[in-house]
Amino acid sequence: MMDKTYGSAAAAVADIEDGASIAVGGFGLCGNPMTLIEAILAQGTTDLSIVSNNCGVDDWGLGILLAARRIRKMTSSYVGENKDFERQFLGGDLEVELTPQGTLAEKLRAGGSGIAAFFTPTGVGTQMADGGLPLLYDGAGGIAVASQAKEVRPFTVRGRTRDYVLEEGIVTDFALVHAALGDRHGNLVFAKSARNFNPLAAMAGTICIAQVERLVEPGQMDPDAVHLPGVFVHRVVEVGVDIDKRIEKRTVTEPEGT
Repeated sequence: MMDKTYGSAAAAVADIEDGASIAVGGFGLCGNPMTLIEAILAQGTTDLSIVSNNCGVDDWGLGILLAARRIRKMTSSYVGENKDFERQFLGGDLEVELTPQGTLAEKLRAGGSGIAAFFTPTGVGTQMADGGLPLLYDGAGGIAVASQAKEVRPFTVRGRTRDYVLEEGIVTDFALVHAALGDRHGNLVFAKSARNFNPLAAMAGTICIAQVERLVEPGQMDPDAVHLPGVFVHRVVEVGVDIDKRIEKRTVTEPEGT
């Protein structure tokens, strides 16, 4: 169906079942699909495997799912500023796969592009490549599950030979993203830095659900201005322009002479 709009966030996420994997857009507290996250919290979905740059804070973003013990595993590049995250990880209640930020972005893009894996120099010579990185603690200070060693091969790039580590692309069951503008066909435009991981998360999701601040009719968006084509988006929910944005603040300079 070309009209991909849903009447509510609850309806759009209703088939996200326990144990699902979800790629979620956002960077810090910027560009978070908060309405969709709150809808998942409200319907009680649990045992989730989340792929996102970070896990929000204690009371915002993905942090509200974490606080409700709905997340089983996080694949992230940054896990600071969330005390509950630290408690759950060290206590053995949360599995965490730390991934360098650029590598995480490329893993999402690769998965969304049908690329199974790629080689990168990032992480060579560390536990990222050699294995042994704690993924899950046993609650008593020991490591219950550690990362496995990855394939490392030498390549010559621009006349320089060095080792590269094999990283697999990421494909998830669902993706949740936030956009400033969208149409009924799923074409999306993101606002400035709120674009961040949103297009990449959208690409990686088998079913992508987008919340948009403004919904327009097909043809009303300049095709050259579209950041993410509708082929990657399956459901669209309009949430309005007055939603709370924790990190976005308008600052102005007082005119001279006032």
